[in-house]
Amino acid sequence: MLHESCRNREHPTLRGGIEVQLTYEVLGGHSNVYLAPIENPLFREILTHEAVHFVVELSRAYDARRQHLLWARERRQDDLDKGAMLDFLQETESIRGAEWSVPEAPMDLRDRRVEITGPAGDRKMVINALNSGAKVFMADFEDANSPTFANSLMGQLNLRDAIRGDITYVSPEGKHYELANDRATLIVRPRGWHMVEKHLLVDGEPVPASLFDFGLYFFHNAKELLERGSGPYFYLPKLEGHREARLWNDVFTFAEHYMSLPVGTVRATVLIETIPAAFEMDEILYELGTHATGLNCGRWDYIFSYIKKHRTRPDAVLPDRSLVTMTTDMMRNYSKLAIKTCHRRGAHAIGGMAAQIPIKNDSVANQSALNKVQLDKEREATDGHDGTWVAHPGLVPVAMDVFNRLMPRPNQLDKQLHDFEVTNLDLLTPPQGPITETGIRTNVRVGLEYIEAWLRGFGAVPINNLMEDAATAEISRAQLWQWIRHQCKVADSDRHITESYVRGLLDAELLQLREEFGTDEQGRRFEAAATLLWDLVTADTFEDFLTTQGYSLLG
Repeated sequence: MLHESCRNREHPTLRGGIEVQLTYEVLGGHSNVYLAPIENPLFREILTHEAVHFVVELSRAYDARRQHLLWARERRQDDLDKGAMLDFLQETESIRGAEWSVPEAPMDLRDRRVEITGPAGDRKMVINALNSGAKVFMADFEDANSPTFANSLMGQLNLRDAIRGDITYVSPEGKHYELANDRATLIVRPRGWHMVEKHLLVDGEPVPASLFDFGLYFFHNAKELLERGSGPYFYLPKLEGHREARLWNDVFTFAEHYMSLPVGTVRATVLIETIPAAFEMDEILYELGTHATGLNCGRWDYIFSYIKKHRTRPDAVLPDRSLVTMTTDMMRNYSKLAIKTCHRRGAHAIGGMAAQIPIKNDSVANQSALNKVQLDKEREATDGHDGTWVAHPGLVPVAMDVFNRLMPRPNQLDKQLHDFEVTNLDLLTPPQGPITETGIRTNVRVGLEYIEAWLRGFGAVPINNLMEDAATAEISRAQLWQWIRHQCKVADSDRHITESYVRGLLDAELLQLREEFGTDEQGRRFEAAATLLWDLVTADTFEDFLTTQGYSLLG
């Protein structure tokens, strides 16, 4: 439990652009550490004195390096804005040229043919995902989880209980949920290096959200997982290079020593979901060393990153999002490079997310969605991926059937792509196609609907029969910003994409949403969502993440 001798400190000054009006408690036994009030007494089972102390130790040891790496991102962006081109690094050529490999995966991570994802903070979803028949469940504290304090701490409670087989849920309708005997292996995705947790301050700074999520999960569960024949496994999001992977490796080693566990107990899979990271796949695995297990093609954020990093270049403008598929040269090259890199190093190459969800009461549309998933998974399995992602339990059988048929063994590590070579232009040349009014409207609508739900605490949101998370909302607002900035032309018309044109579409979509929800609109946050979206797409400078911009609006 937290020390009882707490006193209040109101509205401390925060840096990092976080504007909050919170009252913090000074934690007894901790020097210069402040915690926001805990409204749910169950959360004190997570925020124990010892667990908070561990997070504080992590923050004091590594936050300065994290901030320096974020500053390095800005410097590289300055160079890109001035016309520099991404390329493979000369200074790490020896790492790419040498022969080395990562350790063999733990027993329960050797067959990852289907992985399901979902927010850690939703208890019912956690139970359903673990029971889904997938080999792995990635419990998400990041893009599929709106990072309210309650969601973050409920996620920790849910996973603690799930690991111990002691999680149940009763719906408002009285339906009972509990764990089955055959469960998916658990992997946790903490938030990225760019985010902070404003409810815990150390030395006047909000702690890094990544260390908050990782630290609490590791502290409470690492030994329990090992006793149960598994281990503390993680997905690492939004890395932009090998130095950021080195920081994670040092965090893991620190944590293992702290808990008297062997180095290499932690195993991590890195999402290659930024365009700079695509040029450092070997280096990222190398830096993680004994902690490395694989790479994943985070395709949606990868598209967002491509737009973001090339924000000033008119020759890098992408067409409608629906045309930027995994069969385009740019995306296929990235996917195959991940496979080649992983298999050369003995690591797993996991494919991307199928965002489709089952469509009720429309068998034709439902079958069409299933067919799309099947084709996508067949491409991945044939190319050499060792597994793939789905966002809904109803899609697990489809993906599982494909990988069972095309990948009869637990993985395809022996499938080497020796003859596949790529240059930087193979990864950077964008697909061509039109920008249509339908595509613009879709971005406006998805951006509005997702942000509105995110502001109410929902991070995984079904929109137009797709399970959307923050990544697709980021693509939506990034494309709108880029199209306005470059005054792109609407296909088959004389119109150019201007602020006033987008404003008209935004107002129309906002009106339509209100009409659709009718009296159910009460309690929704459409106005706040529209304001945030409008500020993002019309800003003079490109905001790196909508989640950091919107975080000040979350509780």
